[in-house]
Amino acid sequence: MRTAPLITPPPTKEGSPANAPPQPAVSATQAIPVIPPSMEMDREFILRNQIAERYIAGRLPVRGTHDFERYCRAHPEFIQELGLAERVNSALRLLEAGGIAPPWEVKDRAWWEGLPVLIAVAVLAVAAGISALVISGKVSGRDATIAGLQKRIAEQPLEPATSTQTMKLIPSRTAPSSRPAATFGGGSAQMADLKIDMSWSKFTAFRVTIDRLDQGRVEVINYMLRDSNGDLRLSLNSTALGPGVYQIAIEGLTLRSEAIAQAWISIGIVR
Repeated sequence: MRTAPLITPPPTKEGSPANAPPQPAVSATQAIPVIPPSMEMDREFILRNQIAERYIAGRLPVRGTHDFERYCRAHPEFIQELGLAERVNSALRLLEAGGIAPPWEVKDRAWWEGLPVLIAVAVLAVAAGISALVISGKVSGRDATIAGLQKRIAEQPLEPATSTQTMKLIPSRTAPSSRPAATFGGGSAQMADLKIDMSWSKFTAFRVTIDRLDQGRVEVINYMLRDSNGDLRLSLNSTALGPGVYQIAIEGLTLRSEAIAQAWISIGIVR
């Protein structure tokens, strides 16, 4: 079945010569004649002014578009006469030949838009949140522990001794040693009563220097006298000193307060 052409020449008036030249068609780029409000768009106006082509190309004004759609709703057979179905089918075949999907087909999603990827991302986000909470709790606990230790160091609490350990020590006369001759502490606070044998020395007054091994000097005691047994008595609370090895250097003092090295001994403190 042949369809009527989209553009038909206007009808010839009576009395016009039969061989009169045809009227030129209206160009698609020319302006559409304005329809007065009292007039309605009809078939002749649509064909003469290429309204269908302008509608498909999107070049109709708003009022012209509404009038053309209203006319097509009132005259559905006119759509068949215009051959729009064949044109649409031809356009779809052209899209298929060019590898372009029809507009109603759902486009393929990218790999990262798939449901498994979204689920994996959600699981990772939840796991990251839980890990952040756990780490935050550990950091808070660590900060509390550090604050407690700092407070303890600043206060330097001294625990009362619950026992006394007395030990007779014989110092070295040749050189200091890093190996402790005795170890004190461990568990509760303990008073270490040291008796350092200096009966062999010709001096009666001594200077005792206590150093923490590889750290620094703890105490210097001047003019310390030995008892009647020839011992230097030194008593220490084990909690007064930090854990480690302490070297004790003993020097004899002359009448001019000159110090002469006499002996060395090391003790250990544990907690």
